[in-house]
Amino acid sequence: MTDRPRGPISLEPPEGIGRLRRERLDWARLYFVCDALPHGHEPEPMLRAALSGGVGMVELRDRDQPSSVIDRVARTFRRLADTYSAPFIVNDDPSLAEELNADGVHVGQEDVSPAEARQTLGPEAIIGLSTHSLAQIEAAHEQPVDYISVGPIWETPTKQGRPATGLDLISEAARSCRLPWFAIGGIDTQNLGEVIAAGARRIVIVRAVRDSDDPRGAASALSGSLEAAVAADTGQSTAG
Repeated sequence: MTDRPRGPISLEPPEGIGRLRRERLDWARLYFVCDALPHGHEPEPMLRAALSGGVGMVELRDRDQPSSVIDRVARTFRRLADTYSAPFIVNDDPSLAEELNADGVHVGQEDVSPAEARQTLGPEAIIGLSTHSLAQIEAAHEQPVDYISVGPIWETPTKQGRPATGLDLISEAARSCRLPWFAIGGIDTQNLGEVIAAGARRIVIVRAVRDSDDPRGAASALSGSLEAAVAADTGQSTAG
């Protein structure tokens, strides 16, 4: 079972940089969301460790730092994302994503709509959307989004007040989602096997890498498990 994309929904066929961005999205299995100053430090060491360990997509998510800090660290996100051929995404704000030269934006159900984000950023940008129910997953197919996140599987302090969806929604996504999708919410090296067994082949992580004593090792372990699951799917498909 794989979740290879069947073509993103957009205003027009992607060309040039849009095609490159979507090719990179296609390859991404491990998606790292990072604040501007992880544990109060400049983000470069953390991002470099995560990306060298197998992270394929990075998101800058920080509502607390002033714009001067966001502007500065965004240049680091952009540079390292380019170095490792990873999409660079900004959370919530399409206009900010445009200002920071990001590859796209990730919006929630209560943020600006994907259509508004697409209008701001244009057809070449990557648009992601959070989903928390089967109805929202199904509705995403009718919106101009390139990927979705599904969860949170378990309650997490990074999304306080958001009820856990459990693994059943991951199984539903594996059966029905036609977009690239990432499981999210409390995933780490200890429970990733359950998430994979439920059908996920892409995940979003925050604390599992950011709070690890060995961010590169944590990213490598998570990425390796995902790639092994994809390889096993391919082998099963070939054998059948």
